[in-house]
Parts: sequence; structure tokens; C-alpha cells
Amino acid sequence: MSETKITVIYDNPTDPEAFESAYPVEQLEAARKVPGYTRFETSKVWPKEDGSPTPAHRMIDWYFPDYDAASVAVTTPEFGAFFQAMAALSTGGVRVLFSDIEVTE
Repeated sequence: MSETKITVIYDNPTDPEAFESAYPVEQLEAARKVPGYTRFETSKVWPKEDGSPTPAHRMIDWYFPDYDAASVAVTTPEFGAFFQAMAALSTGGVRVLFSDIEVTE
């Protein structure tokens, strides 16, 4: 099996300042507690040059050794706490993806 990534895509919140204020404690702290990942990263979508809305606001990615490890992680109490906080904070919507990592050389 190949490496698996879980991605959380936060759509543009209804109140970006409130989202940014709560994000470090309500999401990042909870996200870091999810067990089993080999790498963790977060990102913020750059504003568009023309001032139009971005396609999303932020993302969190966890990398796992394989699909089975990612599947186990989402059944843990730690992921449950993250998910509950995510649902409350995601006023603009949210998407969660499981992806098979493909490396092209």
C-alpha cells in the first residue's frame, strides 16, 4: 500500500477574523493530537490579486503510512474531538478528503 493523506479544506468562513482567532487553539492543537501520522502540515490560501474570493481559506494535511493507518486514526477519540471542533468552526463549509499519494519522477 502507498502513503495516504487526509486533507481538511476549510471554505471561506463567514467571519474570517473570528475563524483566525479560534483556529490555533480549536483546530491546530486538536489536529496535532491525532495519532499515527508521519507528517502534518497546514496552509493558508493566498488572497487573489483581483480581490475576488479564494476557492478555500485554509487546509490541514496529515500523512499516514497507508490507508489502513489513516482509517484507524479517524476512529480515535482525538480525531473525534478534532472533527467536532472543525464542524463548529467551519462556518463557510468544509471538505475532508482521503487521498492516495502518487509520486512521479
